[in-house]
Amino acid sequence: MLGFVGILVSDPWLQNQFTQVELRSLKSHFTSMRRESGKLIVSDLASRMGKSKVVGDQNLGNEERASLIQSFHPNLNDEVDFEFYLRIYLNLQAHVNAIIGSGVKNSSAFLKAATTTLLHTISDSEKSSYVAHINNYLSGDEFLNKYLPINPSSNDLFEVAKDGVLLCKLINVAVPGTIDERAINTKSMLNPWERNENHTLCLNSAKAIGCTVVNIGTQDIIEGRRHLVLGVISQIIKVRL
Repeated sequence: MLGFVGILVSDPWLQNQFTQVELRSLKSHFTSMRRESGKLIVSDLASRMGKSKVVGDQNLGNEERASLIQSFHPNLNDEVDFEFYLRIYLNLQAHVNAIIGSGVKNSSAFLKAATTTLLHTISDSEKSSYVAHINNYLSGDEFLNKYLPINPSSNDLFEVAKDGVLLCKLINVAVPGTIDERAINTKSMLNPWERNENHTLCLNSAKAIGCTVVNIGTQDIIEGRRHLVLGVISQIIKVRL
């Protein structure tokens, strides 16, 4: 008997942004929205997502959601397939998280300054600015100096962040003394329990300094989910600034 393979999408990057539980839930929402008229086009997406309570209904009204979707994909008559819907979902979720995390009240003003694209929830230029901040403020760290400077054009940031040490150190840059660095596991080879301790420490500490961490867990850091890891990093850096 064949094993369960779950819901698969053709883009490996896109597949990696979701758990199977999330994919099943989103697939159910997508199927329900498309069932209303037999197909789903871009112009219908905002109102139907609002009815389904899929993304950020407490933070985005239908008009705001529609404006965001149109900025991602101006051709409103194009039909929406499941993978397109997943990309829209990621972009909207990134905007909602950023609004919550930065305290931006006027989402239309936030839209004008947005750096999100359809393919990536945070732009390369934004990632580069975070990497520059990390390279600058953590360059003298005894443990991290073997990984720094990080190349902003690569995905090394997400590899370095996987053990939780960089995030813990970055929190102490933002608010010195938040974490007793003796509590950070900094061995060259961490076992899963030590790594999990680092993740729990950094997420709890990020929350303590005012970051929103409800949408990210230890597994997201381990898997290097870019939009979630960068979302936390951006909030930590904003506390410092």
